[in-house]
Amino acid sequence: MAETRAQLAEIDPVWARITTEAEEAVQAEPLMGGLVHACVLHHKTLDRALSYRFAAKLNSNEMSQVILREIADEAFAHEPELVEAARADLMAVYERDPACHRLLQPILYFKGYQAVQAYRVGNWLWRQGRHDLAYFVQMRVSEIFGIDIHPAAKVGRGIMIDHAHSIVIGETAEVGDNVSMLHSVTLGGTGKEEEDRHPKIADGVLIGAGAKVLGNIRVGRCSRVAAGSVVLDEVPPCKTVAGVPAKIVGEAGCDQPSVSMDQLLESGGDT
Repeated sequence: MAETRAQLAEIDPVWARITTEAEEAVQAEPLMGGLVHACVLHHKTLDRALSYRFAAKLNSNEMSQVILREIADEAFAHEPELVEAARADLMAVYERDPACHRLLQPILYFKGYQAVQAYRVGNWLWRQGRHDLAYFVQMRVSEIFGIDIHPAAKVGRGIMIDHAHSIVIGETAEVGDNVSMLHSVTLGGTGKEEEDRHPKIADGVLIGAGAKVLGNIRVGRCSRVAAGSVVLDEVPPCKTVAGVPAKIVGEAGCDQPSVSMDQLLESGGDT
């Protein structure tokens, strides 16, 4: 067993750590054994575990767990980048969320992480032209997790959605790499436009709880949107905006606000 564990750690240190944490969780609380084995310990790789979790959470009388598992397995097999994005998201949650103490937690418990991985499968389906299946995934993610991400939206890697309740990301929205957002964020349109109508969020942006970014506008890299703000105009890079409607109130205060998760306006010398 020690040799097998060492080999696994050399091949995939992230998955080795997750399985170690899973074994420790079962030892600490045997009643969790069934869940932890089904979600983690019965699988040899992260992508297989993600496929199982996707199917177990989203299945219903309308779509069986077996079919959903086959869909997810196909997506991960055809596009290994989905697994790499899942790893980046996992590390983002672990590093940025003070409530996350183990890599095991997002896989088992955090609906923001699980919803984003389900979106990624739906987005893959959308890009394959399988739009009805993609819409089904979107519907189930909304029903189960309370998060509505259109399968056509473009979402980068290293995404952390904390708490995650009532997140809405529209069809033509784009979210860059290493973006963090809290609950009740909307990336929406401003009316009944039918073309490119949703926000473009650059890399490294931090969006506070309850913020609404509306219209085909760009939020520049490493900027901050304060909680409760309504953003209707372009946001330059490395700035902080706040208010209704949002105005520039200062600099972002650090190089990577989405990583530091510093949401205090006065901390960056804002006025």
